[in-house]
Amino acid sequence: MPVYRDEAVVLRTHKLGEADRIVTMLTRAHGKVRAVAKGVRRTGSKFGARLEPFMVADVQLYEGRSLDIITQAESLGSYGALITADYGSYTAASVMVETADKLTESEGSLQQYLLLVGALRSLSRQEHGSHLTLNSYLLRAVSMAGWAPSFQDCARCGALGELSAGGQHSAMVVQLGGIVCDACAPPGSPRLDAATIVLLSALLTGDWEHASASPERTQSQAAGVVAAYTQWHLGRGLRSLEYVAR
Repeated sequence: MPVYRDEAVVLRTHKLGEADRIVTMLTRAHGKVRAVAKGVRRTGSKFGARLEPFMVADVQLYEGRSLDIITQAESLGSYGALITADYGSYTAASVMVETADKLTESEGSLQQYLLLVGALRSLSRQEHGSHLTLNSYLLRAVSMAGWAPSFQDCARCGALGELSAGGQHSAMVVQLGGIVCDACAPPGSPRLDAATIVLLSALLTGDWEHASASPERTQSQAAGVVAAYTQWHLGRGLRSLEYVAR
């Protein structure tokens, strides 16, 4: 049976039998892979701890009939312990891996892999607030999947959203792809203030100076927009999000 190696971030695991585990991973070159790690639940397992959620590893596998088999795993990023030690980081990471799992159901993406690994690394180091890191990840992930939001020009007709062009658009319609002008906005569309729109743009582009300086109320409003936008385009809810809200 063919043997291959790849870098992988662990998305989730499931028990199999008395000592084995099914590991779902997003790999760098082979997309999403479900594989069996035999004996990892035994006390003497050599690589069980390296195949926990949020961990990044260099894995060796051989192709099986239904599931591949993991034969080796070397740690590349031990983010799991640091993330799970902080509740905010843990819940944010849970939403991230659930999103990555849903976005890569059919095939993998190197960009999605690198984005997820970078976000988990940032969470483990607490480089930014966990909510900010999560919302930036979600906006970038859905953008890479083909649903990039517009936070300046009208997402429907393209009307410029600059002060010199007659004012900033403020109606947010997730079904239409982001901010829309007054002419395109359906009746009763929610309106965002300028500070929230600026924060959403900063999260999408990685402008951490502006994002970190935003007040808590603005961050909360932006988080609601990101959650609605992400779940609409995924076509389903994210179960982990309810724990972030708490």
